[in-house]
Amino acid sequence: MSITLPPDFAQWLSLREPADVAARSTELVDAVRATLTDGPFVVHDLGAGTGSLGRWLAPLLPGPQHWVLHDQDPDLLARACAGMPTTAADGSAVTVRAQAGDLTRLTAADLAGVTLVTASALLDMLTAEEIDHIVAACVGAGTRTLFLISVTGGVRLTPSDPLDDEVAAAFNAHQRRAVEGRRLLGPDAVEACTAAFARHGVPVRVQPSPWRLGPEQADLAEQWLTGWLGAAREQRPELTDRTAEYERRRREEAGTGRLGVQVDHVDLLALCH
Repeated sequence: MSITLPPDFAQWLSLREPADVAARSTELVDAVRATLTDGPFVVHDLGAGTGSLGRWLAPLLPGPQHWVLHDQDPDLLARACAGMPTTAADGSAVTVRAQAGDLTRLTAADLAGVTLVTASALLDMLTAEEIDHIVAACVGAGTRTLFLISVTGGVRLTPSDPLDDEVAAAFNAHQRRAVEGRRLLGPDAVEACTAAFARHGVPVRVQPSPWRLGPEQADLAEQWLTGWLGAAREQRPELTDRTAEYERRRREEAGTGRLGVQVDHVDLLALCH
């Protein structure tokens, strides 16, 4: 898997980090914690980016932890490693190393002895075959698997506008596009991942984790709006002229804190044995 990232991708990850933190399911973290016995614990974070997930999760888990951060971008990995916390919930040490490369090629042998495989905002960027491969590796290794902040395609803007649903449908179609021969799953990734675990006889626990952006997240709402509209117009160029006034109005609402945005995600937990 090779993904071309925009030059401002790290800035986007930083901007969205507080919203991700607020949305992630602590109930599923509690469920993971309840299964842990004696450490040390090994955690593999897939698509680690700048390390947002590790910064949030490592201090919530007890015991000595060793994190392996996977990403294709060495610069992002360097930032992620530098920003990782050094202590766990009980004061135990947290260590980290980076692993650059194609995370979709991981095998059960690569994950042998791993306590937890986790990822945040990753599944929608994968194909059905890639998700099947990752799930098979996790099941084969018998590791707990926690996938967080996976989009489901639902978006709700307030105040509402007649164009909202049309733009959302175009955006979701864009998320399912083919990129260099890879057919991305986009909002279908959650269903595909759950079904992949089910084929191995592993139940999946699901919790909603929506972004709810209000006046305090006006900068994020405006940046999200830019990307949302841009993708919709790329998918359906005829929307560009039709949404010009819509964009002006929505930007004004976002800039003044009057735009409310809910972006639906879910978190998944599979306790493989």
